[in-house]
Amino acid sequence: MSETLSMSPDRLAMIPAGLRASWTRSGSVYAIPPMSEGCVELLCGAELRQACARMGPLMKTTGPELDRLHGIVSTLDYTVLLSDPNGIVLARRGDPPHEKGHRRWHLWPGACWSEKQVGTNGIGTSLAEGRPITVHMNQHWLLNLRYLACSAVPFYGPDGRVAGALDASSTHPDPEGRIAIMMEAVLVDAARRIERRSFLDAYKSHTIVLLGGSNDISLPMVALDEARVVVGATFAARQMLKLDDSDRNVCFDLGTRGRGVPDFQEAERAVIEGALAMSGGKVAPAARLLGVSRSTLHRKIRAMEASIVEGGVSRRH
Repeated sequence: MSETLSMSPDRLAMIPAGLRASWTRSGSVYAIPPMSEGCVELLCGAELRQACARMGPLMKTTGPELDRLHGIVSTLDYTVLLSDPNGIVLARRGDPPHEKGHRRWHLWPGACWSEKQVGTNGIGTSLAEGRPITVHMNQHWLLNLRYLACSAVPFYGPDGRVAGALDASSTHPDPEGRIAIMMEAVLVDAARRIERRSFLDAYKSHTIVLLGGSNDISLPMVALDEARVVVGATFAARQMLKLDDSDRNVCFDLGTRGRGVPDFQEAERAVIEGALAMSGGKVAPAARLLGVSRSTLHRKIRAMEASIVEGGVSRRH
C-alpha cells in the first residue's frame, strides 16, 4: 500500500459528519490519491457474466425493482445501478440519450465502485458502512467525481447477508442536493421490497412471520416449516434474535425447549409476538400463523408472562 495521505482539519470539517469516516479511510487506510482516475476499465463480458451468476436468483428478483426505480427517478435525470457486495455494477436502468455520458462516468455494468478503489462514493461507502449514503458532488474523494451525485443503499438476501447495493446517480444534479433525502427513502423502500421478495421466494413452501415493523433497511421476518421449526431469518430478524454471523443455518424448534440454542426463549418470544402483532393481538389467527393449536399458544403466552414477572420485566402483548 502506498504512503498514507494527510488532509487538513479544515478540509475534513467541510465534509458532512456522516462522510468523514469514509474520507479518513480513503486517505489514511487506502491511501488513494485524490487526483487519480479511480475506475479505469470495465469488466469484460465473461467477467461480468460470472459476477451476475454469483448473484443467483437475486438477479431476477431485482429486475422489476430496477424498472420501478427508474420510472421514479428518470424524470430527475438519474440513472439506477445494481451492484454486487464488492461494488461491481451488474445492471443499469437509464435513458438512451444519457448512455454515452454515463458509460464515460462508469455508471455502467462492469464498473467497480469499491470504496477501497475509488474512495468515498455512494455504492462503495454504503457497502462499507452498511447504511444509506448520499455523496453529493465535491463530497466524493476523487476530484474527477466532483460533478456526480449519488445515493446508495445496501440490500440483504434471504440468508441475512449483504447481497449488494442499489444506487441512483446523476451527472447533472441539483447543486443544492435537495432531493437526496427523497432519493434515499425511495432506495430504502426498494431494498426492503427486494429482501421481502427474495425471502418469500426462498421459503415459498414455509410459513412466513413478520416480527413487527422496521425503520431500517431490513424487515424482521422468519420462516417456519410444518414442524414449527424456524429455518430462515432475515438480517433484521437475526439481529432481533441475537444470532451472529456464524449462525447462518437457522434451526430451532418452537414446540420444544431446544438445548444448546442461543437465546432460545427470546427467539421464541419474538416469533410469538410477531404473530400476535400480525393478527392484531388475536390468539386464534396467531396460532394458525404459527401452526399450533390455540390452547398451545395460550400456554406459551402464560409461560412467557410468568417468566417476565419472575425476571421483574414488564412487557406488553
